[in-house]
Amino acid sequence: MIDKPVLNEKWIKASIIGTIWAASEIVLGSFLHNLKIPFSGNILTAIGLIILISVSYIWRERGLYWRAGLICAVMKTISPSAVIFGPMIAIFTEAALLELSVRLFGKTIFGYIIGAILAMSWNLFQRILNFIIFYGFNIVQLYSNLIKFAKKSLNIHTNLLWTPILLLLLVYCTMGFFSAIIGIKIGRKLLIQPFENKLVVQDKMLIGEQSSAKPAFRHSIIWLFTDVMIIIVSMVMLNVSSGLVWSLFIAVSVTIWSFRYKRALRQLSKPRFWLFFVSITMLTAFLFSRFQPGVNSIGQGLIIGIQMNFRAVIIIVGFSVLGTELYNPKIREFFLKTSFKQLPLALELSFESLPSMIAYIPDIKKVAKNPVGVIYQVVSQAEYRLAEIRKKFAQKVFVISGAVGQGKTTMVRNVIDNLRKQKITVGGFFSPGIIEGDTTIGYDIVDIERQQRVIFLRQNVDPGLNKIGKFCIYPDGLEVGINAIIPARNIKNEIVVIDEVGKLELENEGWADGIEKLLKDPNYHLILTVRDTFAEQVKNKWNSVEFMFFDITSLNALEISNQILKQIQ
Repeated sequence: MIDKPVLNEKWIKASIIGTIWAASEIVLGSFLHNLKIPFSGNILTAIGLIILISVSYIWRERGLYWRAGLICAVMKTISPSAVIFGPMIAIFTEAALLELSVRLFGKTIFGYIIGAILAMSWNLFQRILNFIIFYGFNIVQLYSNLIKFAKKSLNIHTNLLWTPILLLLLVYCTMGFFSAIIGIKIGRKLLIQPFENKLVVQDKMLIGEQSSAKPAFRHSIIWLFTDVMIIIVSMVMLNVSSGLVWSLFIAVSVTIWSFRYKRALRQLSKPRFWLFFVSITMLTAFLFSRFQPGVNSIGQGLIIGIQMNFRAVIIIVGFSVLGTELYNPKIREFFLKTSFKQLPLALELSFESLPSMIAYIPDIKKVAKNPVGVIYQVVSQAEYRLAEIRKKFAQKVFVISGAVGQGKTTMVRNVIDNLRKQKITVGGFFSPGIIEGDTTIGYDIVDIERQQRVIFLRQNVDPGLNKIGKFCIYPDGLEVGINAIIPARNIKNEIVVIDEVGKLELENEGWADGIEKLLKDPNYHLILTVRDTFAEQVKNKWNSVEFMFFDITSLNALEISNQILKQIQ
Protein backbone atom coordinates (compact mmCIF):
# COMPACT_ATOMS: atom_id res chain seq x y z
CA MET A 1 0.00 0.00 0.00
CA ILE A 2 1.36 3.42 -0.97
CA ASP A 3 0.45 6.50 1.08
CA LYS A 4 1.35 9.51 -1.04
CA PRO A 5 1.99 12.88 0.57
CA VAL A 6 -1.14 14.99 0.88
CA LEU A 7 0.74 18.16 -0.02
CA ASN A 8 0.49 18.94 -3.73
CA GLU A 9 2.86 21.04 -5.81
CA LYS A 10 0.65 24.12 -5.74
CA TRP A 11 0.93 24.22 -1.95
CA ILE A 12 4.68 23.57 -2.20
CA LYS A 13 5.11 26.59 -4.47
CA ALA A 14 2.87 28.68 -2.23
CA SER A 15 5.02 27.59 0.71
CA ILE A 16 8.16 28.87 -1.02
CA ILE A 17 6.58 32.21 -1.98
CA GLY A 18 5.09 32.66 1.49
CA THR A 19 8.45 31.92 3.09
CA ILE A 20 10.25 34.54 0.98
CA TRP A 21 7.56 37.05 1.91
CA ALA A 22 7.72 36.12 5.60
CA ALA A 23 11.52 36.40 5.61
CA SER A 24 11.27 39.96 4.30
CA GLU A 25 8.61 40.81 6.89
CA ILE A 26 10.73 39.42 9.73
CA VAL A 27 14.10 40.90 8.72
CA LEU A 28 13.14 44.21 7.10
CA GLY A 29 9.97 44.70 9.15
CA SER A 30 11.83 44.77 12.44
CA PHE A 31 14.35 47.26 11.05
CA LEU A 32 11.74 49.63 9.57
CA HIS A 33 9.52 49.62 12.64
CA ASN A 34 12.41 50.10 15.06
CA LEU A 35 13.54 53.18 13.13
CA LYS A 36 9.96 54.52 13.06
CA ILE A 37 10.21 55.02 9.29
CA PRO A 38 6.96 56.54 7.90
CA PHE A 39 4.80 54.21 5.84
CA SER A 40 6.90 51.21 6.96
CA GLY A 41 3.84 48.95 6.72
CA ASN A 42 3.26 50.08 3.14
CA ILE A 43 6.89 49.44 2.26
CA LEU A 44 6.54 45.86 3.54
CA THR A 45 3.30 45.47 1.58
CA ALA A 46 5.10 46.73 -1.54
CA ILE A 47 7.84 44.12 -1.09
CA GLY A 48 5.22 41.39 -0.67
CA LEU A 49 3.38 42.48 -3.82
CA ILE A 50 6.62 42.61 -5.82
CA ILE A 51 7.44 39.06 -4.70
CA LEU A 52 3.98 37.73 -5.62
CA ILE A 53 3.83 39.44 -9.02
CA SER A 54 7.40 38.59 -10.06
CA VAL A 55 7.14 34.90 -9.13
CA SER A 56 3.90 34.59 -11.13
CA TYR A 57 5.98 34.97 -14.29
CA ILE A 58 7.67 31.62 -13.67
CA TRP A 59 4.82 29.84 -11.81
CA ARG A 60 1.50 30.31 -13.55
CA GLU A 61 -0.85 28.25 -11.36
CA ARG A 62 -4.05 29.87 -10.12
CA GLY A 63 -4.53 30.22 -6.39
CA LEU A 64 -0.86 30.72 -5.49
CA TYR A 65 -1.41 34.25 -4.16
CA TRP A 66 -3.97 33.56 -1.46
CA ARG A 67 -2.18 30.39 -0.40
CA ALA A 68 1.15 32.23 -0.12
CA GLY A 69 -0.58 35.02 1.79
CA LEU A 70 -2.12 32.54 4.21
CA ILE A 71 1.25 30.87 4.84
CA CYS A 72 3.04 34.21 5.30
CA ALA A 73 0.28 35.40 7.65
CA VAL A 74 0.61 32.33 9.88
CA MET A 75 4.41 32.57 9.85
CA LYS A 76 4.04 36.19 10.98
CA THR A 77 3.05 34.78 14.39
CA ILE A 78 6.73 34.19 15.23
CA SER A 79 7.19 37.95 15.28
CA PRO A 80 8.02 39.26 18.77
CA SER A 81 5.05 41.65 18.59
CA ALA A 82 2.18 40.92 20.95
CA VAL A 83 -0.31 42.07 18.30
CA ILE A 84 -0.46 39.54 15.48
CA PHE A 85 -4.06 39.43 14.24
CA GLY A 86 -3.88 42.82 12.50
CA PRO A 87 -0.76 42.03 10.43
CA MET A 88 -2.03 38.51 9.73
CA ILE A 89 -5.36 39.79 8.41
CA ALA A 90 -3.60 42.48 6.35
CA ILE A 91 -1.17 40.05 4.72
CA PHE A 92 -3.85 37.53 3.78
CA THR A 93 -6.29 40.19 2.52
CA GLU A 94 -3.62 41.84 0.37
CA ALA A 95 -2.82 38.50 -1.25
CA ALA A 96 -6.52 37.73 -1.73
CA LEU A 97 -7.18 41.12 -3.39
CA LEU A 98 -4.29 40.57 -5.81
CA GLU A 99 -5.69 37.08 -6.49
CA LEU A 100 -9.15 38.54 -7.19
CA SER A 101 -7.75 41.07 -9.64
CA VAL A 102 -5.79 38.54 -11.71
CA ARG A 103 -8.82 36.22 -11.72
CA LEU A 104 -10.95 39.04 -13.17
CA PHE A 105 -8.43 40.67 -15.51
CA GLY A 106 -5.91 37.89 -16.05
CA LYS A 107 -2.17 37.93 -15.37
CA THR A 108 -1.76 41.08 -17.40
CA ILE A 109 -0.17 44.45 -16.69
CA PHE A 110 -3.64 45.86 -16.01
CA GLY A 111 -4.55 42.97 -13.70
CA TYR A 112 -1.32 43.32 -11.72
CA ILE A 113 -1.65 47.11 -11.36
CA ILE A 114 -5.30 47.01 -10.24
CA GLY A 115 -4.55 44.18 -7.83
CA ALA A 116 -1.53 45.97 -6.34
CA ILE A 117 -3.50 49.20 -5.91
CA LEU A 118 -6.36 47.35 -4.19
CA ALA A 119 -3.94 45.44 -1.95
CA MET A 120 -1.99 48.55 -0.97
CA SER A 121 -5.18 50.54 -0.35
CA TRP A 122 -6.37 47.86 2.06
CA ASN A 123 -3.80 49.16 4.57
CA LEU A 124 -5.75 52.41 4.85
CA PHE A 125 -9.15 50.73 5.12
CA GLN A 126 -7.88 48.28 7.72
CA ARG A 127 -6.36 51.10 9.76
CA ILE A 128 -9.70 52.90 9.78
CA LEU A 129 -11.50 49.66 10.61
CA ASN A 130 -9.06 48.96 13.45
CA PHE A 131 -9.78 52.34 15.00
CA ILE A 132 -13.51 51.63 14.85
CA ILE A 133 -13.04 48.15 16.38
CA PHE A 134 -10.73 49.40 19.12
CA TYR A 135 -12.61 52.58 20.05
CA GLY A 136 -16.12 52.09 18.71
CA PHE A 137 -17.98 54.54 16.47
CA ASN A 138 -17.14 57.32 18.91
CA ILE A 139 -13.78 57.52 17.14
CA VAL A 140 -15.65 58.55 13.97
CA GLN A 141 -17.34 61.34 15.88
CA LEU A 142 -13.99 62.32 17.38
CA TYR A 143 -12.46 62.61 13.89
CA SER A 144 -15.45 64.56 12.62
CA ASN A 145 -15.30 66.96 15.56
CA LEU A 146 -11.55 67.41 15.08
CA ILE A 147 -12.11 68.44 11.44
CA LYS A 148 -14.86 70.84 12.57
CA PHE A 149 -12.48 72.37 15.09
CA ALA A 150 -9.77 72.77 12.42
CA LYS A 151 -12.22 74.43 10.00
CA LYS A 152 -13.42 76.83 12.67
CA SER A 153 -9.92 77.69 13.88
CA LEU A 154 -8.60 78.28 10.36
CA ASN A 155 -11.80 79.94 9.13
CA ILE A 156 -12.17 77.43 6.28
CA HIS A 157 -15.60 77.08 4.68
CA THR A 158 -14.81 74.12 2.41
CA ASN A 159 -15.85 70.62 3.54
CA LEU A 160 -12.60 68.98 4.73
CA LEU A 161 -14.10 65.77 6.15
CA TRP A 162 -12.81 63.45 3.41
CA THR A 163 -9.75 65.43 2.32
CA PRO A 164 -7.12 63.79 4.63
CA ILE A 165 -8.43 60.31 3.84
CA LEU A 166 -8.48 60.93 0.10
CA LEU A 167 -4.93 62.30 0.16
CA LEU A 168 -3.72 59.20 2.03
CA LEU A 169 -5.59 56.98 -0.41
CA LEU A 170 -3.84 58.69 -3.31
CA VAL A 171 -0.44 58.02 -1.70
CA TYR A 172 -1.35 54.37 -1.14
CA CYS A 173 -2.59 53.92 -4.72
CA THR A 174 0.63 55.45 -6.06
CA MET A 175 2.73 53.04 -3.99
CA GLY A 176 0.62 50.13 -5.25
CA PHE A 177 1.10 51.23 -8.86
CA PHE A 178 4.89 51.37 -8.59
CA SER A 179 4.96 48.05 -6.71
CA ALA A 180 3.21 46.39 -9.65
CA ILE A 181 5.59 47.98 -12.19
CA ILE A 182 8.65 46.78 -10.23
CA GLY A 183 7.16 43.29 -9.84
CA ILE A 184 6.49 43.08 -13.57
CA LYS A 185 10.07 44.23 -14.33
CA ILE A 186 11.59 41.61 -12.01
CA GLY A 187 9.24 38.90 -13.33
CA ARG A 188 10.36 39.50 -16.90
CA LYS A 189 13.97 39.44 -15.78
CA LEU A 190 13.39 36.05 -14.12
CA LEU A 191 12.27 34.65 -17.46
CA ILE A 192 15.38 35.63 -19.39
CA GLN A 193 18.24 35.71 -16.88
CA PRO A 194 19.71 32.50 -15.40
CA PHE A 195 19.37 31.98 -11.69
CA GLU A 196 22.28 31.75 -9.32
CA ASN A 197 21.86 29.39 -6.40
CA LYS A 198 23.07 31.04 -3.21
CA LEU A 199 20.73 29.55 -0.63
CA VAL A 200 22.42 29.07 2.72
CA VAL A 201 22.08 25.64 4.27
CA GLN A 202 21.01 25.69 7.92
CA ASP A 203 21.25 22.69 10.22
CA LYS A 204 18.61 23.87 12.66
CA MET A 205 15.21 25.39 12.15
CA LEU A 206 14.88 28.94 13.35
CA ILE A 207 11.60 28.19 15.04
CA GLY A 208 13.00 25.30 16.97
CA GLU A 209 15.89 27.42 18.21
CA GLN A 210 13.58 30.20 19.30
CA SER A 211 11.01 28.05 20.98
CA SER A 212 13.51 25.85 22.79
CA ALA A 213 14.70 28.80 24.82
CA LYS A 214 11.23 29.52 26.10
CA PRO A 215 9.47 27.65 28.89
CA ALA A 216 6.59 25.47 27.77
CA PHE A 217 3.19 27.13 27.92
CA ARG A 218 0.25 25.00 29.00
CA HIS A 219 -2.42 25.58 26.41
CA SER A 220 -6.04 25.06 27.33
CA ILE A 221 -9.19 24.81 25.21
CA ILE A 222 -11.18 25.85 28.29
CA TRP A 223 -9.10 29.02 28.63
CA LEU A 224 -9.54 29.73 24.92
CA PHE A 225 -13.34 29.72 25.24
CA THR A 226 -13.10 31.65 28.52
CA ASP A 227 -11.01 34.35 26.85
CA VAL A 228 -13.54 34.65 24.01
CA MET A 229 -16.38 35.00 26.51
CA ILE A 230 -14.51 37.67 28.49
CA ILE A 231 -14.09 39.75 25.32
CA ILE A 232 -17.77 39.36 24.38
CA VAL A 233 -19.06 40.14 27.88
CA SER A 234 -16.78 43.17 28.11
CA MET A 235 -18.10 44.58 24.83
CA VAL A 236 -21.70 44.11 26.00
CA MET A 237 -21.04 45.66 29.41
CA LEU A 238 -19.44 48.73 27.84
CA ASN A 239 -22.78 49.44 26.17
CA VAL A 240 -25.32 48.45 28.83
CA SER A 241 -23.73 48.91 32.28
CA SER A 242 -22.49 51.83 34.34
CA GLY A 243 -18.93 53.10 34.14
CA LEU A 244 -18.03 51.64 37.53
CA VAL A 245 -19.21 48.16 36.52
CA TRP A 246 -17.51 47.93 33.13
CA SER A 247 -14.27 49.52 34.36
CA LEU A 248 -14.00 47.06 37.27
CA PHE A 249 -14.83 44.04 35.09
CA ILE A 250 -12.24 44.96 32.44
CA ALA A 251 -9.58 45.80 35.04
CA VAL A 252 -10.10 42.42 36.77
CA SER A 253 -10.05 40.58 33.40
CA VAL A 254 -6.79 42.19 32.31
CA THR A 255 -5.25 41.44 35.71
CA ILE A 256 -6.19 37.75 35.39
CA TRP A 257 -4.77 37.65 31.88
CA SER A 258 -1.52 39.23 33.06
CA PHE A 259 -0.92 36.29 35.42
CA ARG A 260 -1.52 33.63 32.77
CA TYR A 261 -0.12 35.32 29.66
CA LYS A 262 3.25 37.04 29.83
CA ARG A 263 2.80 38.95 26.62
CA ALA A 264 -0.74 40.09 27.45
CA LEU A 265 0.49 43.34 29.03
CA ARG A 266 3.37 43.91 26.59
CA GLN A 267 1.35 46.36 24.53
CA LEU A 268 0.11 48.16 27.66
CA SER A 269 3.65 48.59 28.95
CA LYS A 270 4.65 50.80 26.03
CA PRO A 271 4.75 54.56 26.73
CA ARG A 272 3.28 55.20 23.30
CA PHE A 273 0.07 53.43 24.31
CA TRP A 274 -0.40 55.62 27.40
CA LEU A 275 0.43 58.75 25.45
CA PHE A 276 -2.25 57.80 22.97
CA PHE A 277 -4.58 56.94 25.87
CA VAL A 278 -4.22 60.42 27.41
CA SER A 279 -4.45 62.15 24.02
CA ILE A 280 -7.65 60.34 23.05
CA THR A 281 -9.22 61.03 26.45
CA MET A 282 -8.39 64.75 26.51
CA LEU A 283 -9.36 65.31 22.88
CA THR A 284 -12.66 63.53 23.46
CA ALA A 285 -13.38 65.57 26.59
CA PHE A 286 -12.75 68.82 24.71
CA LEU A 287 -14.29 68.11 21.30
CA PHE A 288 -17.32 66.06 22.41
CA SER A 289 -18.33 68.67 24.97
CA ARG A 290 -18.01 71.36 22.30
CA PHE A 291 -19.46 69.81 19.16
CA GLN A 292 -21.34 66.60 20.04
CA PRO A 293 -25.09 67.07 20.59
CA GLY A 294 -26.22 66.01 24.07
CA VAL A 295 -22.73 66.17 25.62
CA ASN A 296 -22.60 69.37 27.59
CA SER A 297 -19.72 68.98 30.00
CA ILE A 298 -16.06 68.10 29.97
CA GLY A 299 -16.81 65.41 32.58
CA GLN A 300 -19.12 63.57 30.21
CA GLY A 301 -16.53 63.86 27.46
CA LEU A 302 -13.90 62.40 29.77
CA ILE A 303 -16.10 59.39 30.50
CA ILE A 304 -16.62 58.80 26.78
CA GLY A 305 -12.85 59.03 26.21
CA ILE A 306 -12.07 56.62 29.04
CA GLN A 307 -14.73 54.22 27.73
CA MET A 308 -13.12 54.29 24.29
CA ASN A 309 -9.72 53.46 25.80
CA PHE A 310 -11.06 50.64 27.95
CA ARG A 311 -12.62 49.17 24.83
CA ALA A 312 -9.22 49.39 23.11
CA VAL A 313 -7.52 47.70 26.08
CA ILE A 314 -9.88 44.72 26.09
CA ILE A 315 -9.53 44.28 22.30
CA ILE A 316 -5.73 44.64 22.15
CA VAL A 317 -4.99 42.44 25.16
CA GLY A 318 -7.80 40.02 24.34
CA PHE A 319 -6.56 39.39 20.80
CA SER A 320 -3.07 38.89 22.19
CA VAL A 321 -4.16 36.15 24.61
CA LEU A 322 -6.29 34.49 21.93
CA GLY A 323 -3.20 34.38 19.70
CA THR A 324 -1.32 32.59 22.48
CA GLU A 325 -4.02 29.96 23.00
CA LEU A 326 -4.38 29.30 19.27
CA TYR A 327 -0.88 27.76 19.31
CA ASN A 328 -2.48 24.78 21.07
CA PRO A 329 -1.19 21.54 19.42
CA LYS A 330 -4.71 20.09 19.73
CA ILE A 331 -5.98 22.78 17.38
CA ARG A 332 -3.24 21.89 14.89
CA GLU A 333 -4.16 18.20 15.15
CA PHE A 334 -7.78 19.10 14.52
CA PHE A 335 -6.92 20.92 11.29
CA LEU A 336 -4.79 17.98 10.17
CA LYS A 337 -7.96 15.88 10.18
CA THR A 338 -9.92 18.37 8.07
CA SER A 339 -9.72 19.61 4.49
CA PHE A 340 -7.22 22.21 5.74
CA LYS A 341 -4.59 19.55 6.46
CA GLN A 342 -2.42 20.79 3.59
CA LEU A 343 -1.78 24.05 5.43
CA PRO A 344 0.11 22.50 8.40
CA LEU A 345 2.17 20.40 5.98
CA ALA A 346 2.98 23.48 3.88
CA LEU A 347 3.94 25.37 7.02
CA GLU A 348 6.38 22.62 8.00
CA LEU A 349 8.14 23.14 4.67
CA SER A 350 8.05 26.90 5.16
CA PHE A 351 9.61 26.79 8.62
CA GLU A 352 12.28 24.46 7.25
CA SER A 353 13.07 26.96 4.47
CA LEU A 354 12.85 30.10 6.59
CA PRO A 355 16.41 30.10 8.07
CA SER A 356 17.94 29.83 4.59
CA MET A 357 15.77 32.61 3.22
CA ILE A 358 16.52 34.89 6.18
CA ALA A 359 20.25 34.18 5.91
CA TYR A 360 20.15 35.09 2.21
CA ILE A 361 18.59 38.54 2.75
CA PRO A 362 21.53 41.01 2.82
CA ASP A 363 22.09 43.78 5.33
CA ILE A 364 19.99 46.92 5.15
CA LYS A 365 22.76 48.96 3.47
CA LYS A 366 22.71 46.71 0.41
CA VAL A 367 18.91 46.74 0.37
CA ALA A 368 18.88 50.54 0.48
CA LYS A 369 21.44 50.84 -2.34
CA ASN A 370 19.74 48.40 -4.72
CA PRO A 371 16.29 47.27 -3.47
CA VAL A 372 15.11 45.97 -6.84
CA GLY A 373 18.31 43.94 -7.36
CA VAL A 374 18.09 42.48 -3.88
CA ILE A 375 14.46 41.43 -4.34
CA TYR A 376 15.35 39.82 -7.67
CA GLN A 377 18.19 37.84 -6.08
CA VAL A 378 15.96 36.59 -3.28
CA VAL A 379 13.02 35.70 -5.54
CA SER A 380 15.32 33.93 -8.00
CA GLN A 381 16.00 31.28 -5.36
CA ALA A 382 12.41 30.04 -5.61
CA GLU A 383 13.19 27.60 -8.44
CA TYR A 384 16.13 26.10 -6.55
CA ARG A 385 14.05 25.62 -3.42
CA LEU A 386 11.32 23.99 -5.51
CA ALA A 387 13.87 21.56 -6.99
CA GLU A 388 15.10 20.69 -3.48
CA ILE A 389 11.57 20.01 -2.24
CA ARG A 390 10.68 17.94 -5.29
CA LYS A 391 13.73 15.84 -4.56
CA LYS A 392 12.72 15.59 -0.92
CA PHE A 393 9.27 14.33 -1.87
CA ALA A 394 10.89 11.79 -4.17
CA GLN A 395 12.40 10.24 -1.08
CA LYS A 396 10.54 7.13 0.02
CA VAL A 397 10.24 5.22 3.24
CA PHE A 398 9.52 1.51 2.88
CA VAL A 399 8.00 -0.11 5.96
CA ILE A 400 8.07 -3.85 6.55
CA SER A 401 5.43 -4.46 9.19
CA GLY A 402 4.24 -7.45 11.16
CA ALA A 403 3.47 -8.67 14.64
CA VAL A 404 6.03 -9.62 17.30
CA GLY A 405 7.95 -12.75 16.31
CA GLN A 406 6.60 -12.92 12.74
CA GLY A 407 10.06 -12.59 11.15
CA LYS A 408 10.47 -8.94 10.21
CA THR A 409 14.25 -9.07 10.65
CA THR A 410 14.55 -12.25 8.59
CA MET A 411 12.45 -10.65 5.88
CA VAL A 412 14.54 -7.49 5.76
CA ARG A 413 17.77 -9.53 5.56
CA ASN A 414 16.39 -11.39 2.52
CA VAL A 415 15.26 -8.10 0.95
CA ILE A 416 18.78 -6.68 1.44
CA ASP A 417 20.31 -9.71 -0.29
CA ASN A 418 17.91 -9.34 -3.25
CA LEU A 419 18.63 -5.62 -3.60
CA ARG A 420 22.38 -6.18 -3.54
CA LYS A 421 22.03 -8.70 -6.34
CA GLN A 422 20.52 -5.85 -8.38
CA LYS A 423 23.54 -3.62 -7.61
CA ILE A 424 21.64 -1.48 -5.10
CA THR A 425 23.93 -0.21 -2.33
CA VAL A 426 22.52 -0.66 1.15
CA GLY A 427 23.62 0.69 4.54
CA GLY A 428 22.21 0.85 8.04
CA PHE A 429 21.71 -2.11 10.36
CA PHE A 430 19.46 -5.01 11.29
CA SER A 431 19.03 -6.70 14.68
CA PRO A 432 18.92 -10.51 14.65
CA GLY A 433 17.41 -12.15 17.71
CA ILE A 434 19.35 -14.51 20.00
CA ILE A 435 17.17 -17.49 20.89
CA GLU A 436 17.73 -20.21 23.47
CA GLY A 437 15.14 -22.92 23.24
CA ASP A 438 11.85 -21.12 22.67
CA THR A 439 12.94 -17.88 24.40
CA THR A 440 14.47 -14.77 22.91
CA ILE A 441 17.24 -13.78 25.30
CA GLY A 442 18.54 -10.78 23.37
CA TYR A 443 19.47 -9.12 20.10
CA ASP A 444 22.68 -8.25 18.27
CA ILE A 445 23.37 -5.29 15.96
CA VAL A 446 24.76 -5.93 12.47
CA ASP A 447 26.27 -3.01 10.57
CA ILE A 448 25.22 -3.90 7.00
CA GLU A 449 27.95 -2.04 5.14
CA ARG A 450 30.86 -3.09 7.39
CA GLN A 451 29.52 -6.54 8.24
CA GLN A 452 30.25 -5.81 11.91
CA ARG A 453 28.23 -7.74 14.50
CA VAL A 454 28.15 -6.82 18.21
CA ILE A 455 25.99 -7.52 21.23
CA PHE A 456 23.09 -5.03 21.58
CA LEU A 457 20.47 -6.36 24.04
CA ARG A 458 20.56 -9.14 26.60
CA GLN A 459 18.04 -10.21 29.16
CA ASN A 460 18.81 -9.26 32.80
CA VAL A 461 22.62 -9.49 32.71
CA ASP A 462 23.81 -6.28 34.35
CA PRO A 463 21.63 -4.09 36.60
CA GLY A 464 24.04 -1.18 35.98
CA LEU A 465 23.11 -0.93 32.29
CA ASN A 466 20.19 1.03 30.85
CA LYS A 467 17.18 -1.07 29.95
CA ILE A 468 14.53 -1.40 27.26
CA GLY A 469 11.76 -3.45 28.79
CA LYS A 470 13.32 -6.60 30.14
CA PHE A 471 16.53 -6.20 28.11
CA CYS A 472 19.77 -4.45 29.11
CA ILE A 473 21.39 -2.19 26.50
CA TYR A 474 25.04 -2.75 25.65
CA PRO A 475 26.65 0.65 24.91
CA ASP A 476 28.91 -0.78 22.19
CA GLY A 477 25.93 -2.18 20.32
CA LEU A 478 24.00 1.06 20.63
CA GLU A 479 26.98 3.00 19.28
CA VAL A 480 27.33 0.69 16.27
CA GLY A 481 23.64 1.19 15.42
CA ILE A 482 23.85 4.98 15.75
CA ASN A 483 27.00 5.15 13.61
CA ALA A 484 25.53 2.89 10.95
CA ILE A 485 22.76 5.38 10.14
CA ILE A 486 24.82 8.58 10.18
CA PRO A 487 24.24 10.32 6.80
CA ALA A 488 27.99 10.86 6.27
CA ARG A 489 28.49 7.09 6.54
CA ASN A 490 25.89 6.43 3.84
CA ILE A 491 26.90 8.85 1.11
CA LYS A 492 27.39 6.00 -1.37
CA ASN A 493 24.29 4.07 -0.31
CA GLU A 494 20.91 4.32 -2.02
CA ILE A 495 18.98 2.71 0.82
CA VAL A 496 19.46 2.81 4.60
CA VAL A 497 17.90 0.07 6.74
CA ILE A 498 16.77 0.63 10.34
CA ASP A 499 15.49 -2.52 12.00
CA GLU A 500 12.69 -2.22 14.58
CA VAL A 501 11.34 1.31 14.85
CA GLY A 502 8.71 1.65 17.54
CA LYS A 503 7.76 3.15 20.86
CA LEU A 504 11.15 4.73 21.65
CA GLU A 505 11.35 6.48 18.29
CA LEU A 506 7.79 7.79 18.63
CA GLU A 507 8.94 9.41 21.89
CA ASN A 508 11.99 10.92 20.10
CA GLU A 509 14.40 8.43 21.61
CA GLY A 510 16.23 5.39 20.22
CA TRP A 511 16.93 5.80 16.51
CA ALA A 512 14.67 8.89 16.13
CA ASP A 513 17.52 11.38 15.78
CA GLY A 514 19.18 9.29 13.07
CA ILE A 515 15.91 8.99 11.15
CA GLU A 516 15.37 12.75 11.35
CA LYS A 517 18.82 13.43 9.92
CA LEU A 518 18.36 10.91 7.10
CA LEU A 519 14.99 12.41 6.16
CA LYS A 520 16.58 15.86 5.83
CA ASP A 521 18.79 14.49 3.05
CA PRO A 522 16.65 13.26 0.12
CA ASN A 523 19.57 11.29 -1.35
CA TYR A 524 18.54 8.27 0.72
CA HIS A 525 15.54 5.98 0.75
CA LEU A 526 14.79 4.18 4.00
CA ILE A 527 13.64 0.68 4.88
CA LEU A 528 12.16 0.43 8.36
CA THR A 529 10.83 -2.61 10.16
CA VAL A 530 7.90 -1.61 12.34
CA ARG A 531 5.57 -3.56 14.59
CA ASP A 532 2.09 -3.45 13.03
CA THR A 533 0.62 -1.77 16.12
CA PHE A 534 2.96 1.22 15.62
CA ALA A 535 2.80 1.49 11.81
CA GLU A 536 0.17 4.24 11.60
CA GLN A 537 1.85 6.33 14.32
CA VAL A 538 5.22 6.10 12.56
CA LYS A 539 3.64 7.31 9.31
CA ASN A 540 1.97 10.23 11.07
CA LYS A 541 5.18 11.24 12.86
CA TRP A 542 7.17 11.58 9.62
CA ASN A 543 4.43 12.63 7.22
CA SER A 544 6.48 14.73 4.81
CA VAL A 545 7.73 11.75 2.80
CA GLU A 546 6.09 8.98 0.82
CA PHE A 547 5.46 5.76 2.73
CA MET A 548 5.05 2.31 1.25
CA PHE A 549 3.95 -0.44 3.59
CA PHE A 550 4.57 -4.17 3.18
CA ASP A 551 2.75 -6.70 5.34
CA ILE A 552 4.98 -9.76 5.73
CA THR A 553 1.95 -12.04 6.04
CA SER A 554 0.90 -11.30 2.45
CA LEU A 555 4.18 -10.71 0.59
CA ASN A 556 7.47 -12.59 0.29
CA ALA A 557 10.97 -11.09 0.15
CA LEU A 558 11.21 -11.25 -3.67
CA GLU A 559 7.90 -9.43 -4.14
CA ILE A 560 8.90 -6.74 -1.66
CA SER A 561 12.31 -6.32 -3.29
CA ASN A 562 10.79 -5.98 -6.77
CA GLN A 563 8.33 -3.33 -5.59
CA ILE A 564 11.13 -1.35 -3.90
CA LEU A 565 13.22 -1.54 -7.08
CA LYS A 566 10.29 -0.31 -9.15
CA GLN A 567 9.81 2.69 -6.87
CA ILE A 568 13.43 3.83 -6.64
CA GLN A 569 14.33 3.22 -10.29
